[in-house]
Amino acid sequence: MIHVGIDHHKKWDQVVALNDAGTVILERQLSGNRESWEQLKSELPSGEPTQSVLEAGWNWGKAYDLLEEAGFNPKLANPLKVRLIAESFIKTDRRDALALAQLLRMGWIPEVHVPAREVRDQKNLLRQRAWLVQERTRIKNRIHAILDRNHVEPPVVSNLFGTRGKAWMNGLTLRAPDDVLLAAHRKLLEAVQAQMKEAEGWIDEALDGHADLEILTSLPGVGKLFGALIALEINGVGRFGSAEKLCAYSGLVASTYRSAETAHHGGLIPGCNRHLRYAFIEAAWTAVRVSPYFSAYHRRLKARRGAQTAIGAAARRLCEVAFHCLRRRRFYVEKPYRFRPGRLVSVLA
Repeated sequence: MIHVGIDHHKKWDQVVALNDAGTVILERQLSGNRESWEQLKSELPSGEPTQSVLEAGWNWGKAYDLLEEAGFNPKLANPLKVRLIAESFIKTDRRDALALAQLLRMGWIPEVHVPAREVRDQKNLLRQRAWLVQERTRIKNRIHAILDRNHVEPPVVSNLFGTRGKAWMNGLTLRAPDDVLLAAHRKLLEAVQAQMKEAEGWIDEALDGHADLEILTSLPGVGKLFGALIALEINGVGRFGSAEKLCAYSGLVASTYRSAETAHHGGLIPGCNRHLRYAFIEAAWTAVRVSPYFSAYHRRLKARRGAQTAIGAAARRLCEVAFHCLRRRRFYVEKPYRFRPGRLVSVLA
């Protein structure tokens, strides 16, 4: 078998190919387009199977798809766990590619789960809306800043950007150039909100009939958008052997340092699926308000450990419940909370 290690960059890739004996049979820097990969494939020994590996990065998707189409059978490596590269004293692109190829040849690649291309496209729709939400927040903050520096006191309304708030801003007279800036920001806000509605329509169309979405939206605090995000990021609960493994993947477990008789528990683990952690924590804030079970669970922990620790624990419990609901193909049914030390109280029907 041919083992190909790839140090991937935006405009080019460093490639090293090894045979089963560990001998370098090809070494090259490629432009990273479709034609260069097809040309490289034709230069490798014919009749031998080929596998390749590259590290997960912000732009890994394009390279992964090209490798898959060219017949390189790619694997995606977790860069945080490829310690051989991270701890090298002499680090070059060639050494990185060679180290990846050697790890691949020995079967030591810590792989990252790669969803199907359709799922990745659906994730991009959700992330587009998340980006629009961030832009909307920035624009609203800038509008607040314009009003503050003009010493304007807003009316007491639940939403300054609702109907009453808009009517109040329509009647404002500000000094130049803030009058022009306020009008420009309001137009920009309306455009972003229109884009958000359009993106939500795309999401509804893309996820229509998704098998897990209806189950997830039955959980307290998990609406249509968070349900879609959780369903796509989990991408099939069957790949997790237990609820604890899903919680660890979601970054909802505390880091632990233990040596001899000393044990220290820190904050939530850093290496995780940050989209899942965000979704479960945000959903937990709603769940502790609307669900008697999660409200009681949160209050008990808040009194002992504080609000932030309690909401993290509530998010983990919500993740555990989501796992069991998805695994059993059952909807969430509210039940009274009963404290049982060391046990996960069932909240399923």
